[in-house]
Amino acid sequence: MKYLFFSWLAVFVGSWIVYVEYSSYTELCRGHECKNSICDKYRRGVIDGSACSSLCEKDTLYLGKCFTTKPNSQAKAGDQANLADLATQVLSIADANKDGHITLPEARSTWALLQLNEFLLALVLQDREHTPKLLGFCGDLYVMEKVPHSPLYGISLPWIMEVWIPAGLRRSMDQWFTPSWPHKAKISIGLLELVEDVFHGTFGSFLMCDVRATSFGYNDRHDLKVMDARYIVPEAIFQEGIRQQRCNVDEDCLYGADCLTSCDLTKHRCTPEVTRPNLAKACDTLKDYILRGAPSDVREELEKQLYACIALKGAAEQMEIEHSLILNNLKTLLWKKISHTKDS
Repeated sequence: MKYLFFSWLAVFVGSWIVYVEYSSYTELCRGHECKNSICDKYRRGVIDGSACSSLCEKDTLYLGKCFTTKPNSQAKAGDQANLADLATQVLSIADANKDGHITLPEARSTWALLQLNEFLLALVLQDREHTPKLLGFCGDLYVMEKVPHSPLYGISLPWIMEVWIPAGLRRSMDQWFTPSWPHKAKISIGLLELVEDVFHGTFGSFLMCDVRATSFGYNDRHDLKVMDARYIVPEAIFQEGIRQQRCNVDEDCLYGADCLTSCDLTKHRCTPEVTRPNLAKACDTLKDYILRGAPSDVREELEKQLYACIALKGAAEQMEIEHSLILNNLKTLLWKKISHTKDS
């Protein structure tokens, strides 16, 4: 009787999970409704863009697989360091038909896109290998280059399997399915270069607020690719928003998975400065990844540099020299070890 009860319970729980997931998917993944809404606005002259004709007239662009069931994710510039260059890039993108004029529908579409962190990051990092290329847009829908990639740890499981695998076993499985160490070194250098690019770049600083391994992948040349840039946000916009947030404890001042500030208990408002810089969070993500299988002649120094990196506290501006020194030391150490191999 006991086994029968537990068997029935397992079937019931499993069926309930499947139902909840399926309901969410069918309710939110309505590509045809998104297309109808966008194309209706396009035909009425409300929006325009370089991808509108392909989506709404030629039917050569279609919405296929739904990658997320979060309604605000189905796919602000703050104080920028070089607004003139940014404006030039924005105007170039906005002029969808390349006739030298920005129409009102084109302007509306571009303004809507600039409110999306992921689009803004792709725009300012167009010449870098970390982000897929922008191919076009229509309203606030934008088209990115499809980049065949593998997850950072080399294995993705169906969600139904993830539910039942213990966390300790999952971590071990992650380590089993990783590339060779020289390939991991090249991927790690890519993440360090991304940190470098978004810190005091041409268009200001960005904060990386979700630096989990699931946010990144790599292509067949083992170049790092940002797979989820929704939580890489302009620092000025983050600070403006977090100042308005009420709090009782520091944990109330968290954005994404990683951008934590402190709570000012005299005002019950969050302070604007993050407690950990991007580099410390990136090193935390890379620690287990790059130390496993590291050659004996670099392992001790690599571990020392990584733990010094993880220990970084406060805003990067307050420790710019130390931040740059650790970043350069890590990149140099890894490059030196793989520069003579075909993996570089």
